[in-house]
Amino acid sequence: MSAVLFAVGCLWIFIVSTLVLLLLVEVLAGYRFRPAPPLGGLPPPPPYVVLMPAHNEAGAIAATVEAVLKQLSAPARLLVVADNCSDGTAVEARAAGAEVIERTNPVLRGKGYALAFGVDHLRQSPPEVVLILDADCIPAPGALELLALQAAQLQRPAQALYLMLARPDRPLRVRMGAFAWALRNQVRPLGLHRLGLPCQLMGSGMAFPWSCVETVDFASGHLAEDLQLGLKLAEQGHPPQFSPQACVDSWFPDNRGGLDSQRKRWEHGHLSMIVSAVPATLWRGLRSGRVGAVALALDLCIPPLALLSVLVALSCAFGAWMAGLGQAGQVAGAAALASAAAFAGTVLLAWWSAGRHWVSLWELVLAPVYILRKLPVYASFVLRRQKEWVRTSRHR
Repeated sequence: MSAVLFAVGCLWIFIVSTLVLLLLVEVLAGYRFRPAPPLGGLPPPPPYVVLMPAHNEAGAIAATVEAVLKQLSAPARLLVVADNCSDGTAVEARAAGAEVIERTNPVLRGKGYALAFGVDHLRQSPPEVVLILDADCIPAPGALELLALQAAQLQRPAQALYLMLARPDRPLRVRMGAFAWALRNQVRPLGLHRLGLPCQLMGSGMAFPWSCVETVDFASGHLAEDLQLGLKLAEQGHPPQFSPQACVDSWFPDNRGGLDSQRKRWEHGHLSMIVSAVPATLWRGLRSGRVGAVALALDLCIPPLALLSVLVALSCAFGAWMAGLGQAGQVAGAAALASAAAFAGTVLLAWWSAGRHWVSLWELVLAPVYILRKLPVYASFVLRRQKEWVRTSRHR
């Protein structure tokens, strides 16, 4: 029995150490984000459409529509898909100047179905580029044109730097979420970009050449439809390209219920992709020689930061037990300890690069308390996994 546990412990330490190493490489490569100089001197963008899925966004969508229209010049268009709305989303979007189509289907729910509906509408007169922007996101000046240009020139998806912001007076759990989001959507994609590798799609600020739009089916109720879509395109030879000069941003929900619901949807979606999609994508990518698909599959293997810290702690527990079982056990224990040290160093480096704006060093030391509060999210993935897409409430 002890021999079996020893083998399991060795395997566990190896897997966790590999995940930590992958994260360390990305963070080292993405360390110190350097803001791009002001955009200027760009050639005219190709004809493109901003496709905006919206579900019950009354009270907020007008500001986004106005921000987008300020950047658009003919023949660019904004198309809002008011999906299963029970409020005034469609009315407000039209009043703000957007072209609006409405979809009602209480069975097929989720952002993916709204996007598929919008794409079908665009088939009547397809643009060169389709740019997807969430209804709560504000693009930085020039971001939309840059994304459209990049997608058209490279003939592959272009992903903006998509940030979720938190106000300085928000509780630690919100600001810690902003740090984790910056690590996931800024530091790591920038590291992959500097290594010449693609990035994951992030759900908003995504531009696709029409040739890519035609090859994939957006209709999906998956909790992580963006990650799923990025893997599909990478397997087809069109891995997404990170565009850190183009930025879109949004805000974390103010109410705790909305924040918890959002995190549960994101993290359950991510974990389900690790279980269901990573092995097949990694295998097919290796067989076909698609480096982009392999890189995205390996990147996706890295679990959410809080969960990875739990895995590292368990690895140390295994290592401490195995260290008393002879020379081989001591080597395994040393490996677990080195992995934990590398993980701590990686978190500190990421914090210095992108997290100190949100979380103080002392608050970072208190992170184990934050992690303990997230354990029920991971337990519910095993016991009561969320499978249905649910919109996040953003109101108090």
